[in-house]
Amino acid sequence: MLIAGNWKMYKTASETVEFCAALRDAELGDVDVVVCPPYTSLHHAVALLAGTSVAVFAQSVHWGFDGAFTGEVSAAMLSELGVTGALVAHSERRQLFAETDETAAMRVEGALDGGLSVIACVGETEAERESGETETVLRRQVEALRAVVDEDHLDRLAVAYEPVWAIGTGRTATPEQADEAHALIKGLLDVPVLYGGSVKPDNAGELLGKQNVDGALVGGASLELDSFLEICRAAFLS
Repeated sequence: MLIAGNWKMYKTASETVEFCAALRDAELGDVDVVVCPPYTSLHHAVALLAGTSVAVFAQSVHWGFDGAFTGEVSAAMLSELGVTGALVAHSERRQLFAETDETAAMRVEGALDGGLSVIACVGETEAERESGETETVLRRQVEALRAVVDEDHLDRLAVAYEPVWAIGTGRTATPEQADEAHALIKGLLDVPVLYGGSVKPDNAGELLGKQNVDGALVGGASLELDSFLEICRAAFLS
C-alpha cells in the first residue's frame, strides 16, 4: 500500500523542516509513504527524511536531460538532490498549465529513463463523467503512457486515478466508482493504482479497502501531520 502526500504550492522551507522532523519520528507501519514538497523544499525534505522509509518526490519533472527549458527541472537535477521520484500530469497541471497526454507521456518516459520512480495521474472531468466518457478518457490517457514505458521500468511506475471533479472540491468518488476505474486501468497497465480525489481520514479506510485500490494520492489532508498519519494508519489496516 502506497500513500503519497502532494503538498502542491504549500509549505515554505521552514514549514517543511517542521513537518518532516515530526514525520521522521512517526510510526508508519508497513506502508510505503511518499511526500511531494515544492521544489524549494525538496533539499530540506531529503535531508530530514534520510535514513527513513519515507521517499521524497517532486511534483513534476521535465523529459529532457538538460536544455533551454526555462522553469523546468530534469530527472538528473532531482536525483542529485536525493529525490527518488516525481508526480507527472496531476490534474492541475493538465487544467492550468496545458499538460497533454503527449507531454505527460514524455515526462514519464524521461523520468523513468533518468532513474526516477513516477506516479502518473489520469482522470476524467465532471463533464466527461456525466456524458459517459470516463472509460474512453481513461483508456486514452493510460494507453499514452503504456506506449512509452519500457517493461523493465514498470516496477518504478504507479498510476493515480484522479476524478477531476473530486480534486479540491470535497466530493469523493464512491468506493465502487474508484474500484471500477482502477480495475479498468489495471487491465491496461499492470502497475499499482492509487486513488486521488479528496481523500481524508474519514473516507480513507473504505476507499483503501477496495480490491483494486493500492493506495492514495492525498492533497489537502497531507498538509497536516495528524490527518496524514491517520490515512497512513488506515492503509496499514486495509
